[in-house]
Amino acid sequence: MASRAIIPLDNRSAVANDVDDDASGGRGIPIRAISRAISVLQAINRAGSLNMMDIAQASQVPYPTACRIVQTLLHEGLIEREETRKHYRPTPLVQTLSQGFEGHGELVHVARPFISGLTREIGWPISLSTHVGSSMVLRDSTHSLTSLCFNEYHPGYAMPILDCAAGLVHLAFCGEEERETVLASLSRYGDDEIRRVLSVLREGALLDGIRASGYAARGYNRFTLNPGKTSSIAVPILSGDTIHGCLTVAFFSTALEIREAVRELQPRLRDCAAQIAERMGGRR
Repeated sequence: MASRAIIPLDNRSAVANDVDDDASGGRGIPIRAISRAISVLQAINRAGSLNMMDIAQASQVPYPTACRIVQTLLHEGLIEREETRKHYRPTPLVQTLSQGFEGHGELVHVARPFISGLTREIGWPISLSTHVGSSMVLRDSTHSLTSLCFNEYHPGYAMPILDCAAGLVHLAFCGEEERETVLASLSRYGDDEIRRVLSVLREGALLDGIRASGYAARGYNRFTLNPGKTSSIAVPILSGDTIHGCLTVAFFSTALEIREAVRELQPRLRDCAAQIAERMGGRR
């Protein structure tokens, strides 16, 4: 049963067919153009600076469409072109998009000493993330506390919910109504790979396996600053039937075979999540 929670990562084309399909179907929801613009802005924001080809690949938006979106974002002042090279980077104006968002301050405050302590024990970085829309968004991490990582990640970094271990954990442990809302939204505008994953999820065995084992593992993560270089294991922070967020431990794919990592790291990660959940329950 536990092996069902280990999800190999399939490679697929980074750039979709070059079709500017801004229509989203009969109901017009979601609006494809807006979804693509958000993907482009998130890709630039994640990396800090990208050229046009990398923007198209990272956002999975056709190159001609990505070019038009970049021009629009330039016009709106949300990104700017670097003076010395053909790269684009976010401007301070992107911070206006987060005004009014309250965040998860209490969860971060409670979790911080626990995830810091775990990183000091095992060496690998720990991330705390929560669900937003079709993404898992980083709330805190310990990448700055260890040299066993390629990059430092900051709050706000977003990962597609189907492409990360934390996302699969959230879908397994969240309420049925929330899960169906997320899956229905993804099915309306997902590509062939997303539809394939959705089909597997709707069969039930995958999420049942994650619930039974208490974790999900993902090999050769794609949506990182160094795609394919790391693997990860995620567990939920649960108080009864309430999921507060997810903890993820990331490790070099070449340093640890994923089943070995599950044996060595997963129990300690679950203990850490349980301590955070207990403390969250005591603060209510």
